[in-house]
Amino acid sequence: MSLSTVTLSAAVRQNLLSLQGTADLLATTQSRLATGKKVNSALDNPTNFFTAAGLDSRASDISNLLDSIGNGVQVLQAANTGITSLSKLVDTAKSIANQVLQQPSGYSAKATFTGNAPATGAAGTATDLVNIGSGTANALKGQTVVFKTAGGASNTLTITDVIGANSANSITAVNSWLSSKGIQLTASLNTNGSLTFTSSNDAASQTITNTGTYAAPGAGSSSSVDISGGAAFTTGTVVAAVADPVSQATRSSLVTQYNQIIQQITTTAQDSSFNGINLLNGDSLKLVFDETGKSTSTITGVTFNPAGLGLGSLTAGTDFIDNTATNTVLTALNTASTTLRSQASAFGANLSIVQIRQDFNKSLINVLQTGSSALTLADSNEEAANSQALSTRQSIATSALSLANQSQQSVLQLLR
Repeated sequence: MSLSTVTLSAAVRQNLLSLQGTADLLATTQSRLATGKKVNSALDNPTNFFTAAGLDSRASDISNLLDSIGNGVQVLQAANTGITSLSKLVDTAKSIANQVLQQPSGYSAKATFTGNAPATGAAGTATDLVNIGSGTANALKGQTVVFKTAGGASNTLTITDVIGANSANSITAVNSWLSSKGIQLTASLNTNGSLTFTSSNDAASQTITNTGTYAAPGAGSSSSVDISGGAAFTTGTVVAAVADPVSQATRSSLVTQYNQIIQQITTTAQDSSFNGINLLNGDSLKLVFDETGKSTSTITGVTFNPAGLGLGSLTAGTDFIDNTATNTVLTALNTASTTLRSQASAFGANLSIVQIRQDFNKSLINVLQTGSSALTLADSNEEAANSQALSTRQSIATSALSLANQSQQSVLQLLR
């Protein structure tokens, strides 16, 4: 028998419909309580469902980027750790170079050039090179001395009665002029009236020539100077520097120590990598901050091996042989320190930017997920109250349906 052949009274049918509606509402409420969501499918609320799905997808995409951003932070941290270690190694190399400066000059005798004695054969005084007494002029008066040094520099000094920009009348004035020109020589007056120029203490390994043409220093010499000029200086006597073997042996041992530091700089720079990226070995790091790939940052690496820092291994017998050679190394070390500090600052700024974007992305994910939840999550308190109310209504509807059927039950009693 089909249901259409069953005849229900109007009261029963009305109560049945009410009971069915209550059951549907109760099922919906129970589903919301079970899932915690009021929108579980597009059928519940298409607008909210698809909007929330879009927010959740974006939050998921950004969350996936956080892993690569986190790796980027570690790459920068590794580079910063490497720079810190490199700075310490450079400082250690500086201490070795400074230790060299505290050693004896390294030479038992410095190079000298002695000019010809004046034609008068008599000497002036240390405070008066142009007169020899009783108003007699020294043959040095009017003589010129030409000093040629590295870089094509040529400086000419004239011995005259008065001190000028390029003239002098005493040993003190001559030495003051030499110092102002950066010429590493010290002048002295001999008893026969000739002048002797001696390498300064810093340039103890200096090579002195008397050819009129500058020649680069050879092995075992840190610098060179050519001295020529007027008749008193056209020819003269050059005596080469004499190395002190004991002092030079000490300096050679310090060269060995320095080279060990240079080797450590090489390996430290090579080991400052994370996940295969080494910003101290020329690699670059590209970070993507948003799901569209439009917000990015590229951090360009540097090459901080010894060559990249302007440093290199030294050679015993050529480097550290005197203060001039040592100061050249110290200058390179100071430049390397400045370079490291500057790059550390640059990496620090990049790290700050990346960490800010990392925190921003975390906060944005929270905003997106909160927005999605606001569209789909159910109020558990409200749904629990609804469930209780619907359960009560269902009980009442059941009772009402029973009452609606009482008239038919009375007929049934008569039939019995």
